[in-house]
Amino acid sequence: MTGPAQSPAESAAAARVWRQVTAGPRAALEQGLSQSELRTLLLEVSRRRAAAVSPAQLMRRWRQDRYVQPAASDPRLVWPLEARLWALLPAEFTGLDLSPVAPLGTCSALGPVSQDRVISTVRGSEVVSDLTNVLALEAAVRRKRPGVSVVHLASCHRVLRGQPFDAPGLFQHFRLFALVSSARDRGSATTEAALLTAHLRYWTRMLAGLLPGSRSAVSYTVFGFPALRERVRDTVLPGLGPLPEVVTVQEDPERSRALGYYQRCALRIDAGSGARLREVGDGGFTDWTAQLLGDAKERCLISCVATERLAALTRS
Repeated sequence: MTGPAQSPAESAAAARVWRQVTAGPRAALEQGLSQSELRTLLLEVSRRRAAAVSPAQLMRRWRQDRYVQPAASDPRLVWPLEARLWALLPAEFTGLDLSPVAPLGTCSALGPVSQDRVISTVRGSEVVSDLTNVLALEAAVRRKRPGVSVVHLASCHRVLRGQPFDAPGLFQHFRLFALVSSARDRGSATTEAALLTAHLRYWTRMLAGLLPGSRSAVSYTVFGFPALRERVRDTVLPGLGPLPEVVTVQEDPERSRALGYYQRCALRIDAGSGARLREVGDGGFTDWTAQLLGDAKERCLISCVATERLAALTRS
């Protein structure tokens, strides 16, 4: 096997990396090349492939590739709704405008997510496929600062995922509005209760404010954690105050979906027009900041809604 002939535009570094690859392709690609050498090689390959793309090929790719096609939603409906989500956000949450990319392995290193569902780049990064993982990274960084006992973050972002093409109702990219909170365990599930109260208070008021004429529900499931079930009853639910008439908070003891991805407790957010409810959001406790900080006592709660689904309901 021989590498491609060196073009005038090819750098000396790229030529050196090509020589390593031709000596043992698989070993070089899997472990022989450093991250910077692999990046040099992939950038060179991308440059050459891009130079060979014709306008006709570009048109064909634009028509056929679901990863690059525009969303079906109307931004004139979605963006005003997202502005209302931001307006309802309590002051304790810090808003962030995320980069389109995150470090490679942001999802797969923290949880049971295949890298095949993530769009990896040639620069050792990945396109954001779940902004809650990225927010957890930032939350862990902020938690390490002196005197920071709890972190509440929020962001709205278009995520890109490697969804199955034949699965109905799944899109390759869509917008999410997410909350991520992290704090250290104080015992007796009091930390979990405080984080749950903050998230549930926001979501219940959001649903009532955006869908005042529709019925909505937030359900919770506690996974084998009796102390948290007690705190939900004696602390979380009373802490929400009087709920709007159109929103209910109820236990779903039968849920098993995402058990293992979520720990201790999971959330589901449903909204609808008329009598039919539709899932618009999800969440739960993860061990992501515990892993990032190397502290098993760290607690992390994530939750999010799909803003395009919400916008469709407000229009109906």
